[in-house]
Amino acid sequence: MIPARDAGRTPDVGRIRGRRLRGRVGVLGACGLLLTAPCVAWPGAASTVAPSARVDGGTADGGVPQGLRRYYQQGLVWEPCLDVPSFQCTEVKVPLDYADPDAGDVLLAVTRKRATGGGARIGSLLVNPGGPGDSAVDYLADGADDFSPSVRAAYDLVAVDPRGVQYSTPVTCESDTVTTAAGAGRRLSDEAVEIASDETGYAQLGNACAKHAGRLLPHVGTVDAARDMDVLRALLGDDRLHYVGFSYGTYLGATYADLFPSRVGRMVLDGAVDPAMDGYQNFLQTAGGFQVAWESFAADCAARPDCPLGHSVKEISRTLDTLRRSLGRVPLQQGKDISITGDDLLVAVTTALKAPAWDLLREALRGVLAGDTTVLQQLLGSSEDTSGNAGDAFFAISCLSAPLAPRFTAAQVRAALPQFRHTSPQFGEFYAPSLLQCAYWPVPPAQPAKPVSAPGAAPVLVVGTTRDPATPYSWAKALTRQLSSGRLLTYDGDGHLAYLRGSACVDTAVDRYVTLGQLPPVGATCT
Repeated sequence: MIPARDAGRTPDVGRIRGRRLRGRVGVLGACGLLLTAPCVAWPGAASTVAPSARVDGGTADGGVPQGLRRYYQQGLVWEPCLDVPSFQCTEVKVPLDYADPDAGDVLLAVTRKRATGGGARIGSLLVNPGGPGDSAVDYLADGADDFSPSVRAAYDLVAVDPRGVQYSTPVTCESDTVTTAAGAGRRLSDEAVEIASDETGYAQLGNACAKHAGRLLPHVGTVDAARDMDVLRALLGDDRLHYVGFSYGTYLGATYADLFPSRVGRMVLDGAVDPAMDGYQNFLQTAGGFQVAWESFAADCAARPDCPLGHSVKEISRTLDTLRRSLGRVPLQQGKDISITGDDLLVAVTTALKAPAWDLLREALRGVLAGDTTVLQQLLGSSEDTSGNAGDAFFAISCLSAPLAPRFTAAQVRAALPQFRHTSPQFGEFYAPSLLQCAYWPVPPAQPAKPVSAPGAAPVLVVGTTRDPATPYSWAKALTRQLSSGRLLTYDGDGHLAYLRGSACVDTAVDRYVTLGQLPPVGATCT
């Protein structure tokens, strides 16, 4: 997982997220956390989905504890979403604390695009774009048509915003503190000053979140979100959970599989997180992943006679370093409102490497060398987050899971800098300060770094891209080895993620598994 808010499925550069789903989800912001009384029901129900006759996914042994039965047996009221009436919206009630179901409820926003028909319907296919903190509801609204006709015919496509995220009961810290989100670190020209500034920002954010969202914070972790998915599975009438998860969504999916192995259906995990990896290695290896991706881009550029950056990987890397240092000292001004710093430059570079958008990156860097930031601003615009509380949710969810976020002191960060610089000469300094991000979080991690196995689960298809900058290919191999039924599909390519990103080979292999249950052969590689 890229340690950043945009860690999930990176949108195509230049694509503008222009839609928001409103319907039943429109009342969630007002209802929020239900501690005593239920929210007023949304009027005008279009249909009611009866609870599954076989609600047996509440625990690993197939039984639903008495205190949870009311959640597994609630009825869902669906109605057309106001902005996108071809989608249906509903809300699901889940316990704030699974260990104490009487402590209150939270609401989850759910949307679905009904199966188109034309064949045998398999069930519901739950999708999660990653993050953590990205809205799955918005993702599905924008991307449902990206799925093949065969998948859309066989499944209702379903998305739920995890607890703490956007349209579901959200984590809202109401903080004006400017923090350095992971993946958007600073060049440490004056290490002591920069790290101290980051440390202060993270401390202020932690205090603000404790003040404004304190009761919710212990209960927005990945384990809780996985248990919520099992409630939704039962309410949708599916005996097994069919699921496609991207980036952080693979960690959520693997957590579900480990909790409920008998409930796993056709599961696809693209851009895998290694659940056994600690947070330090997460950040270090992500920096290394971007180094690999940068050198792949640089080698391609060097082979082109019109490359604006140089004629070897080494020369091109020096050009990037020089630009970054120069902009760190004197930002590039474009008119009176635009100022591009060295950190802005690296944000644009990492965005382009994830897409991948190599043509655009060459032109952006050519422009910066000439004093023009027009194309660079296009890349920076595509990296901006527009999904409400994504920043607060990112920290709240990440800080509860040891594999996602470490808790380092400023002194430990300074000590770690040499290893980060060695692993990634271009991006090591960029990522190292993010080791601080959970140092002052008010809630301790609840999910340790440990392997998952999901014994007895149906086959889980893991998709890994060899030069994925955000979730290095080694993570996909590690997750596949851990899962008792893991099968790895390799995409020999560039960019973050592979499914629905333009590879007909990958898309065909995934679609065959999702619709027909046919796994690709052992060792299968797409190019």
